[in-house]
Amino acid sequence: MTFELLASDFYSYENLLDEREKAAIAGLRHYLETEVKPIVNGHWEAATFPHEIVKGLAERDVYSYAWDETKPFENSAVFRGFVALELARVDASVATLVGVQNGLAMGSISVTGSPEQRAEWLPKMARGEIVGAFGLTEPTSGSDSAQGLRTVATRDGDEWVLNGSKRWIGNATFSDITVIWAKDAADGQVKGFIVPTSTPGYTATKIEGKQSLRIVQNADITLEDVRVPESLRLQNANSFRDTAKVLRLTRAEVAWAAVGNSVGAYEAALRYTKERVQFGKPIASHQLIQDLLVKSIGNITASLGMVVRVSQMLDEGTQKDDHSALAKAYTTARMRETVAWCREALGGNGIVLEYDVARHFADAEALYSYEGTREMNTLIVGRSLTGFAAFV
Repeated sequence: MTFELLASDFYSYENLLDEREKAAIAGLRHYLETEVKPIVNGHWEAATFPHEIVKGLAERDVYSYAWDETKPFENSAVFRGFVALELARVDASVATLVGVQNGLAMGSISVTGSPEQRAEWLPKMARGEIVGAFGLTEPTSGSDSAQGLRTVATRDGDEWVLNGSKRWIGNATFSDITVIWAKDAADGQVKGFIVPTSTPGYTATKIEGKQSLRIVQNADITLEDVRVPESLRLQNANSFRDTAKVLRLTRAEVAWAAVGNSVGAYEAALRYTKERVQFGKPIASHQLIQDLLVKSIGNITASLGMVVRVSQMLDEGTQKDDHSALAKAYTTARMRETVAWCREALGGNGIVLEYDVARHFADAEALYSYEGTREMNTLIVGRSLTGFAAFV
């Protein structure tokens, strides 16, 4: 496939990629546009998941790039960010599937697992043979997960017994394993566990009625005396600080996905406004429509500059929690503006799935909220700026 810069990459940030990275992006883009984009509106409307894309994405190495055990070639964090952008540009639910599999589930194993656990699980997950989920959020604990977890893990000889519940767990209706985070009954510290979903006492129930990320299969999980061996406890997850190491990586990835969702809406709006004729000429030739498009590309370009730099800092080893928090808070806020302007440019057709903008508009609300709300990320950055924690 021939690589071409996205027209929405107004300052040509993609030229930071090397030739092998560009070739991988070109191959992924072709697959997404020819195999995935034609089916997403139907699945979004039906709130169903296209299971065939799990292996299709694995064949494009999208689950593999970040981890030493699985990456097909040396690559940059900026490249991995553009992978997230390409996924969300076509559909934010598809980007979320990969974010949960690669970032949260595999990330938990890579960051907090032992060498043996990484060697056992990561290659199979990279090939799409095993689908993972990430169980942190609970019905009564979201933003306060560091202190508010009620799921409990109790040591019983060579096993751990898990009891509790989780909510909003992506991929969980069909995952093979779920990384469950629970408080150790003995020391009160948060520990992580790889839980096969076939384990007795583990139940996942689909959350119905969502109006955002409808393709993502979120579930309520119930854990009733779920027994897992000590070998499935993540050996380097000893407190919530270790959980936060995973979230730092995925928070930046969600920022990239927010830019991708904005790009998808913008591209659909630009295409529509060039084709839609009113008063005898394309509406893209009207000043007010151009104003909406320019404001949108401005937001996209500013957000791209931020996420590119945050990813460069990850490669440099200088990225901190407040850096990824600011990127997530800023880019998702700008995304909300952008998808609204793009919907406005389409008039009444902006709420019809056929024209794509409506899906990006609705999906923006979930991206805005998950992986840390704007308010929580603001407080993380505020603490860094002032030295004062203002969470409560």
